[in-house]
Amino acid sequence: MKLDELYFWTTTINDWKNLLKPDKYKELIISIWKDLTDKGLVTIYGFVIMPNHVHVLWKLNKLNGKEMPHASFNKASAHEIRKDLVKYHPNVLPHLQVNESDRSYRIWQRDPLAILIDSKKTFEQKLDYIHNNPLNEKWNLANSPENYKWSSASFYESVTHSIFLLITMSISVDHVLVCESQTLG
Repeated sequence: MKLDELYFWTTTINDWKNLLKPDKYKELIISIWKDLTDKGLVTIYGFVIMPNHVHVLWKLNKLNGKEMPHASFNKASAHEIRKDLVKYHPNVLPHLQVNESDRSYRIWQRDPLAILIDSKKTFEQKLDYIHNNPLNEKWNLANSPENYKWSSASFYESVTHSIFLLITMSISVDHVLVCESQTLG
């Protein structure tokens, strides 16, 4: 991934475990995104937090020290989730144990998916995919995209969505195209 480019990014819990099912982990993810946006490291245009993975449409604006913002997200969220598991759910930790030289536990799978958004059509397709993901037959988490609390869908319906009061975002695809005119064709 490169700075100043718009991406559809997916990161998944190791072995597709439903670790993000508790709301406290979704709230943690929102909190980390808020921190990244407050520091100007990322701009988020859409997201969904699912029980075992996260999709986000975002632009990486600048490094977090020497680290790319997506790496900072994975590092911070993994650290906080592991800390919570140690304290409150130690029986879950063995399911996340790995035999790797640099760690004992792996929260996120290696190599998240990053797709460069290079057109309005691709942006709209990915945003629709993100917003409809909770309605997928496998998940059945809501009856409409805007009724799933852990998604940006309701923000696009109403700018008063509580999560988005916490995250600085662009409001519409047209605004994205204006802001990202050097990237999108």
